[in-house]
Amino acid sequence: MSNASGAGYGPRGPSLAPSAVPGSFSSVLRSTTASRNMGSRTDLSIAMGPDYSDQDDGATSERALADLKEKLNKEIKIREGSENLLEALNTKKAKQTKDQRSRVEEELNSSNRKISQLKNEIEALQRSQLLPSTPRGRLSGIFRGNFLSPSAMGPGMVGANRLEPDVEPESESPTFTLAEILQSLETEGMDWSYYVERANNLVELLKRHPLLKYDLVWSVFGLRVQMMLLSDSKEVVAAGYRMTRYAITDRKSLQNIRELNTDYLVILSLVKETRASVEREQALKFVRAFMEVKGGVHEISRAVLRAVVAIAEHTDDRLRMICVETLAEILIRDPELSVSAGGLGPLIDVLVEGSYGSPEALVGAFLNLYETPNRRKYLRSGHELEVLFSAFTDPLACQANEQKLRSNAKAIATILKTWSGLFILSMYEFRALKSLISAMYFPDSQIRDMILELLFDVLRIKSPSWSASFLAGRRLTTYGRVANLKSESSSHPTMSVNKDETSQRSLVEHYSTVVLAVLFEAGLQKALLNVIETSPDTALKRKATLILGEISKMAGRLLPNSYSASLQQLPELFASASKFGDAGRFISTNAIYQIDSVNRTLERSVTAAHVPLMKAAVEDGQRLLQTPRHGEQVKTKTTLRVDMDESTFRSLLIDTQVLNTVNFIKWKWDLIAQIVEGPLRNPKRMDEAIRGVKFVKRLTAFYRPFKYRFSEIQNTKLNQRYVRIGCALVHTLLQNPSGVKYLVENKLLRQIAECLAHWDRMSGLTSALPLFSAERLAGTLCGGYFEILGTLSSDLKGLAMMERWRVFNMFYHIIGRKDQDRHDLLKAILGNMDYSFDGHLRVLLSKALTACSKSIRIFATNLLRKYATAQIPSSMPSAGIVNADWAIRLLVTQLYDPDVEVCETAVKILEEACNRKHCLEYVVKCRPALDHLGDIGAPLLLRFLSTSVGYHYLHELDYINQAMDDWFLGRNDVYVTIVEASLYRALHMEHEKPQRNQNDGQERMNYGIVPPHFYRELTRTSEGCKLLEEKGHFTEFASTIRDFGMEKDDQEIILKVKGCMWAVGNVGSMPLGAPFLEESDVVHQIVKIAEESEVMGLKGTAFFVLGLISRSIHGTEILGECGWDGATTVMGESIGFCVPLDLRRLFSIKPWNRVTDQEEEQGTARAMKDATTDKDPTNTKILQMVRDLGNTVLLKKNSGDLGRLKAKKLANFRDPQLFRKVMTMLECHHYRLPARRFLIDLFDKSVMRQIVLCEDSESETERSADDDPSVNPGHPPIGLA
Repeated sequence: MSNASGAGYGPRGPSLAPSAVPGSFSSVLRSTTASRNMGSRTDLSIAMGPDYSDQDDGATSERALADLKEKLNKEIKIREGSENLLEALNTKKAKQTKDQRSRVEEELNSSNRKISQLKNEIEALQRSQLLPSTPRGRLSGIFRGNFLSPSAMGPGMVGANRLEPDVEPESESPTFTLAEILQSLETEGMDWSYYVERANNLVELLKRHPLLKYDLVWSVFGLRVQMMLLSDSKEVVAAGYRMTRYAITDRKSLQNIRELNTDYLVILSLVKETRASVEREQALKFVRAFMEVKGGVHEISRAVLRAVVAIAEHTDDRLRMICVETLAEILIRDPELSVSAGGLGPLIDVLVEGSYGSPEALVGAFLNLYETPNRRKYLRSGHELEVLFSAFTDPLACQANEQKLRSNAKAIATILKTWSGLFILSMYEFRALKSLISAMYFPDSQIRDMILELLFDVLRIKSPSWSASFLAGRRLTTYGRVANLKSESSSHPTMSVNKDETSQRSLVEHYSTVVLAVLFEAGLQKALLNVIETSPDTALKRKATLILGEISKMAGRLLPNSYSASLQQLPELFASASKFGDAGRFISTNAIYQIDSVNRTLERSVTAAHVPLMKAAVEDGQRLLQTPRHGEQVKTKTTLRVDMDESTFRSLLIDTQVLNTVNFIKWKWDLIAQIVEGPLRNPKRMDEAIRGVKFVKRLTAFYRPFKYRFSEIQNTKLNQRYVRIGCALVHTLLQNPSGVKYLVENKLLRQIAECLAHWDRMSGLTSALPLFSAERLAGTLCGGYFEILGTLSSDLKGLAMMERWRVFNMFYHIIGRKDQDRHDLLKAILGNMDYSFDGHLRVLLSKALTACSKSIRIFATNLLRKYATAQIPSSMPSAGIVNADWAIRLLVTQLYDPDVEVCETAVKILEEACNRKHCLEYVVKCRPALDHLGDIGAPLLLRFLSTSVGYHYLHELDYINQAMDDWFLGRNDVYVTIVEASLYRALHMEHEKPQRNQNDGQERMNYGIVPPHFYRELTRTSEGCKLLEEKGHFTEFASTIRDFGMEKDDQEIILKVKGCMWAVGNVGSMPLGAPFLEESDVVHQIVKIAEESEVMGLKGTAFFVLGLISRSIHGTEILGECGWDGATTVMGESIGFCVPLDLRRLFSIKPWNRVTDQEEEQGTARAMKDATTDKDPTNTKILQMVRDLGNTVLLKKNSGDLGRLKAKKLANFRDPQLFRKVMTMLECHHYRLPARRFLIDLFDKSVMRQIVLCEDSESETERSADDDPSVNPGHPPIGLA
């Protein structure tokens, strides 16, 4: 047998290719690399008892890692010393130090080599420690090496010892080892741990050599698998499933596995009781491994899937949710198989129960089927999802079940955020949505509140800052609400305000437009008014008022006037309020007052948040002219007058307690802030504060580093006020000549410079506890000194002071250190300086952009965004401070950075800067080469097309023709994928607070925005339109839409049509694109797709494209002829949102009939008929009782009868043919899990062995064939073949 085993495998050598673990879904039974026992030490370790090698190895590796790190630190110190000595020798004459310099250089090179070697060793050791550890429980220890018990020692241990040669695993022949393992599995009568150990060794071998499984001979390997799966030990069976799972390669290997009759064994394992959890879990993993192979889902038999369905229906089963996930995956990959096996029922039940933690995933499986007609034919016209609304429409059944309501609300929100879900819920005259809205008429506060929260989520309404106070019952006119709104808007200034239409091309808002229109059609407004009038809960009433005000504002902004005009009138509410004889009119009057109050407050918040363009530009310019942090230094409720008399000023100084005590905790810092921002700006008051009293002296002394007062304060949000006041004080001193003189003579800047010198090697100063250490910068306010330096850098006089104390020299030395590991210090220096003036700081920034590490280069690149994109009005002086050319030059330099991430950051900033014509022309003037960036630089190149200068530059590079062909031949299809992924992420992202991180603060804003399109940018210029007409691409797009727009099934054609529609929409959205629309008459065809197509995604794409077309005046006119209306601003400009005048034209999906496979149903009926008949009357009786066991009414009676027959020990329950017929019935009909377990337990265990190993006798075969010619015992029933 050894020769046969060894000859069955090719000479393939070891491979280092990674191999994924197939079928994994749980970490409960993780497996780790089995350590191989070595020679005689194996016997010793076994004889000694329990194995503690894992703990010993872990401790040894920790000690080795510590030793290596210690050696590394020592070598780093040696290298630093060598570098310092080398720098000192460089200052002396070369002839005198030639020999010494050579020895130092040799020592430095040696240290560098040792450091590199030690780092590699540490990395390798750390990587080995990252291997997953396994829990010490019994079940989790089954699939771990080195756990053989002494009972495993037996006759077969001779072969086992040969499996553990005294060589390293990498030096073994993998084919020889595989043959030895399979030979050892032939040994019978061993303990279960013996077989599990060999199976684990085989799995680890396949992990180390993934290509080895392609050389398996299934006639040999399959026999070992069968014997393990037929074992009475559940651990051995589990190891057999795991071993087989790792041997899967492709669909052919799955067919080889099924030829081993594993379907019977999998069914047997799945229906076992929970005490066999390790076997059941591995069996389910084995089934899931089929789905990880291309086409493998089609090899899953219906009989096996029926068993998975039975587990998913059993509420108390531990594997229930995993089976539910498996059914959801199969529903997407093979809906026909899932539906035929009854897989829809458990999924719907779990959704209705609300017991699944992520209902969005299950709903997504159904929505995927609804997308196209050839996939949704397996479902019942959307009725599957309507069950989710029962939680709201049946309040008695869901009373006090908040979890169920919340889960169903989450699922409904997911449905309403997709086109397929929105179209399905709008069938039957919006029946499902009307039932949801009508649920608000029930006097149930919990249901009403949940629906209101659902509306907030679906419509993406962000609660305003004053909503909490409003819901608590406070009036909106109190507590300085307007002042707070203004402060909120000013504290979050926009990065740049421009005339770009990006905000008006939001796909999310366009989608919200149609959702809002559908909800209004379903009666949302009347339902909210009913809640406001009838709800006894004040908080709920106010929440309904708030959402009514929000949707009224949205309707006025997003919907056309034909929709929003009637919605703003609230006729029912005013009619009720005008009934003066009715006492209930006061409720309506109060509701009108609350709605009006909310609308006025919302209007104020919008006005405060959206400042006019010129005002924002002036504020940005002033912020650059002053200081980036001065505008937000100190936020005080009141400001003291600058022209204050002397007595009042002295009285205020005394009130601050600064003159009375040096204890800064007793000082009144709010009053100090007002004085610094107010009276100290007066030169007389400044002279008095400096010379007459000790106010300024004590304040500056507080900030001096070596006083250890300010520098020792903990870094908390509350304590940041000390930093802001310090910056304000320095800024105020710089505005006055006497203040400048005082700063020059004061020790503050000199001591800050001395603290910086501790990190400058050239200074020669050191400190045991430097002030700017990493711990101090993170834990104390020492970082505030860099903000003070930044305030100095915003003024020419401050720059002169910094130069006097050689601060710039120290900055150069700190940034120029080759072994720089203080990224926090570098970010503190770079991030707080003001680069408005041309000088040392800009040189310093350019050095950081090119010479520092990757993270610092990205950080420094992001600092340029403010200077490259700031809006400066033409009325302001165009000095160097307001000129963005220097920032653009540095950004263009960053395009050639060796790291792609740095280049990508620079491209995004340049793309923002190109919104201004001057910046765009200057970028083109720099003539950047972006070929090496590929797709990363494409958005910036597209920006160049928007001007004639950029067009001619790109034409010289021959970029336009190449890019045009690229977009025409394939990039349009990629664009569709990008847009749909962006929209999905934008709709399904949680409402999070905006990120403040400079590195990624701009990323979240891009989701849901129409990305730049080549043809859109090309159509901005007359030269581009001429080229587009010459190429004839637009005509080709229009022809594709016209010929294939109504495609239903072919996904490639549907994708191509979507790409063509996006190209047409982007061209039509530009003013110069009107002639193309007029000549092709393609708009009418897109309208037809939006109204009549049966592919829901195609309808949604057409809807978005029509919104783009409506942006142009000519496009709006064409859409008006087609019965569509667009939303406009007060000035009559289109904002790119349009809907049909008759909403039912868009939601025109017609009900369909569920399609069933007639041939399959007939085959199932024949198999069922054959399975329920037998010549033996006892068998016939058993089969009839098995058939009736699926009936809940007859379940108890038939199970009792079958139990009594089993007690008689009839030979029928040892008949393989009877067992096959029972399995056929289990496949063709629905049985609960206990019934399946009961039926399989009726038969003798030997029956399974006969079927799996095909040990049926010839006499039995001939008798079965003579008795029933329709049953062939050599072939399993339907689904098991």
